Amino acid sequence: MSERIVIGGASGFMGRRLAASFRADGAEVVTIGRSAGEIPWSDAGLIRRAVDGASLVIGLSGKSVDCRYNAANRAEILRSRVETTEALGAAIAASDNPAPLWVNASTATIYRHAEDRPQTESTGELGEGFSVGIAKAWEAAFFAPELPATRRVALRTAITLGDGSALVPLINLARNGFGGPALDGRWPATQGRLDAGTYHRFRARGGRQKFSWVHLDDVVGVIRFLRAHAELDGVVNVTSPNPTDNRTMMATLRRVLGVPFGLPLPRWVLELGAAAIHTETELVLKSRWVLPERLLAAGYEFHYPELEPALRQIVAERRGK
Repeated sequence: MSERIVIGGASGFMGRRLAASFRADGAEVVTIGRSAGEIPWSDAGLIRRAVDGASLVIGLSGKSVDCRYNAANRAEILRSRVETTEALGAAIAASDNPAPLWVNASTATIYRHAEDRPQTESTGELGEGFSVGIAKAWEAAFFAPELPATRRVALRTAITLGDGSALVPLINLARNGFGGPALDGRWPATQGRLDAGTYHRFRARGGRQKFSWVHLDDVVGVIRFLRAHAELDGVVNVTSPNPTDNRTMMATLRRVLGVPFGLPLPRWVLELGAAAIHTETELVLKSRWVLPERLLAAGYEFHYPELEPALRQIVAERRGK
């Protein structure tokens, strides 16, 4: 009899890859979500029956943060993470045979804007503002229930690179000549954005904001690694051990694509462009400098520890379609 693995939020590019990977092992993969054929989040009974006896539960649900942080989107970003996490926790708590491992998405954005030193699980400092508050609430919901038979790991994942990820719009920018560094600068703040914690304060100069990243294959690899390493619980940073900065990242992407030049994008251009395509400049201007201290100490070997081979694999995969 095959094992059962439950994935909440399997419609994204990360969830699809995980589902395909475990199904290739012969596992029964049950998904919870809003698509046809999935268990709906509103059916607590079906969710409980799915997780009862499962060998692994993975929580990935959450509205994309690639949107404008208006009041409605802020509320949905929070609700979609907290309520689905609470639903999985309640189902596991009510199970006769609780899953031995529950892995839930979190985000490396929980750490502060860091230009001075890397943030690790043991020495990292949590930040402030809307995005950090979402991450804190997400993890609080994850660790809140009493689940003595279930080991829990929150994946503080960096920007995940793969075909279908946040990398795709950067590829398109680079191919159209706009693949230079994202240059922070001064920008007026409205009282509403200050109150909501969504205003990005000017800090990093010259496109030197740190860029922590991880290849999608390593997200899958880390989850597999966690199954075999019972000593790992709590929070785990899922990032390449070799972060870079925005300027270097964009130069590397241009080299991989064979694009010789990319116009730099100053803050005013980024702000106008972000408003036009309904996203936020924080996604490219915050300095995320995060290291996977616990994974390295436990012996995890990254499939893609360096950025350029990771980008080359993804670009080749896209070209092969």
